[in-house]
Amino acid sequence: MEQSQTKVAIQKFGNFLSSMVLPNIGAFIAWGLITALFIPTGFFPNEGFGSLVGPMVTYMLPLLIGYTGGRLIHDQRGGVVGAIATMGVIVGAPDTPMFLGAMIMGPLGAYVIKKFDQLIDGKIKTGFEMLVNNFSAGILGGALALLAYMGVGPAVDAFTQTLVAGVDWLVEAGLLPLTSILIEPAKILFLNNAINHGVLSPIGLEQVQQGGKSILFLLEANPGPGLGVLLAFMLFGKGVAKQSAPGAAIIHFLGGIHEIYFPYVLMKPMLILSVILGGMSGVFTLTLLGGGLVAPASPGSILAIAAVTPPEGMAYLANFAAVLVAATVSFLVSAVVLKSGKQTEDDIDAATKKMEQMKGKKSSVSTALAAGTVSANGAFPENVNKIVFACDAGMGSSAMGASLLRKKVKEADLDVKVTNTAISTLPADSQIIITQEKLTPRAQNKIPGAYHISVDNFLSSPEYDKLIASLQNGVTAQQAELVEDSQKDAVGVEPKMVEEDDLLLEENIFLNQSFATKEQAIRFAGDALVKAGYVKPSYVDEMLKREEITTTYMGNNVAIPHGTEEAKKAVIKSGFTVVQVPNGVDFGGESAKLIFGIAGKDGTHLEILSGIAVICADQENVDQLVQAKSAKELMSILNRN
Repeated sequence: MEQSQTKVAIQKFGNFLSSMVLPNIGAFIAWGLITALFIPTGFFPNEGFGSLVGPMVTYMLPLLIGYTGGRLIHDQRGGVVGAIATMGVIVGAPDTPMFLGAMIMGPLGAYVIKKFDQLIDGKIKTGFEMLVNNFSAGILGGALALLAYMGVGPAVDAFTQTLVAGVDWLVEAGLLPLTSILIEPAKILFLNNAINHGVLSPIGLEQVQQGGKSILFLLEANPGPGLGVLLAFMLFGKGVAKQSAPGAAIIHFLGGIHEIYFPYVLMKPMLILSVILGGMSGVFTLTLLGGGLVAPASPGSILAIAAVTPPEGMAYLANFAAVLVAATVSFLVSAVVLKSGKQTEDDIDAATKKMEQMKGKKSSVSTALAAGTVSANGAFPENVNKIVFACDAGMGSSAMGASLLRKKVKEADLDVKVTNTAISTLPADSQIIITQEKLTPRAQNKIPGAYHISVDNFLSSPEYDKLIASLQNGVTAQQAELVEDSQKDAVGVEPKMVEEDDLLLEENIFLNQSFATKEQAIRFAGDALVKAGYVKPSYVDEMLKREEITTTYMGNNVAIPHGTEEAKKAVIKSGFTVVQVPNGVDFGGESAKLIFGIAGKDGTHLEILSGIAVICADQENVDQLVQAKSAKELMSILNRN
């Protein structure tokens, strides 16, 4: 168990590092192309254009990494303070590209400002919010920049120089190929990001500054070892593995998505020798012929490798030869392994599931290995009579999604019941379960035999129309009577807003608000629910906890923050509050301009929530709500059903 937890921790760390680098790969490629084209030894030497190379690698790339790392921790404010702090390490060690320094100071700066925001939350007098926010970011960011200049920059510079010296020693001693013994298994275990983006790329960029290229960029990105495995399956494999190998080879070699070959190695563990020996032979070839790249090749596609190969010398020959040699060695070893062992048609499916368990989430490319088979979580039911929308608490996003799908089911004249519930109370007879993407694994663990569908935008997901099409094509007309559930949301009920009750009152509608973070917006909506007498104060903290589980952003600029399953005991009565944010507030990379704070008790809020869902499914309606000049006008738009 302890070993597994350690592996997961390393994976998370590697994923965090890659999350700082990968969004900025386009900038790395731009720098690499300008370097390859316009430096004195480039394809088209140009002193003016070539002058871009130094400032880009010294300032632009580290600042992008620092900003991205900060934004991951604390949204826009974290990104800004992270970039300010990163400037300190850049100037503190001007002779070394501060990628490692940016990976430290970006998240550190964001963490400091996040803790400060939490400390003063709710304590700033009205009208002074912008003043405090701006000066706090400036003061803390400036202080961190000074700290980075004096201490972190020089320390990272010394550490980087030590690592570079160590790599140079490995090259001179002819031992660099041995790194494949670690790197190739690490790729299969999804630990490669920690190695690649945390160590190899920063050192590689330092080597580029000194020698114009680096072999380190090809230690992990070389597609040759994986290509050899897939070619062997194409010729010597059996069943689904043999059929899917050609498509996987194209995705791997041209698309650069290396994880596509991991299940093939996992189904025959001896194949780990193939990729290790292939990787070692590729690195040996690079060392022998003097290969290398001017920037990271991400993804590890042959096209990306060609794009950032320097023009001088034998670089193209060396790099392509390394890929070819690695693929050849891997293929030969894989052929021996496959011909000497037994294979079954089901091996690839089991290996794919094993890979996803190791990764901790569903693979984005694993469907390419299914060869037209149904979902791994259960076949699509032949006779569907019940679809369940599930979320953490069962009173917010799932209710809105169910309302929209219920309307589509009715319009398609299908005899299918659509309900919503919390994941913890999913009925055992659920046939089709729809959840937000991050919650799908929980639903799968709860009801593994159901057909699971993941959505990321509850208000306009294309999965709804796909499901309706599947139901129309695969569901025969049923005459079985559907039992109306306890929440009275049977098919055919047209959701309406209710003006006469106290679920949504004009005094609980707040116009022209602005917030620096989504946490501030959620707390504002929660405090409004408390003041209106809908919930106890503890409900507000549960709303923030719910947001940590997965975003309550619904799509179409709408968010519906609400409490967790545990928060239901803090609900006094059902009610809503509406917060209009014309300039938007960031909800995990999406701009929420309309925020519905929700408290639900005994399902009494579902009718009004269904009405909101139907209205907000149309972006034009949302735009009108955001532009409403009064609470009365906003209410009239919501009651337009």
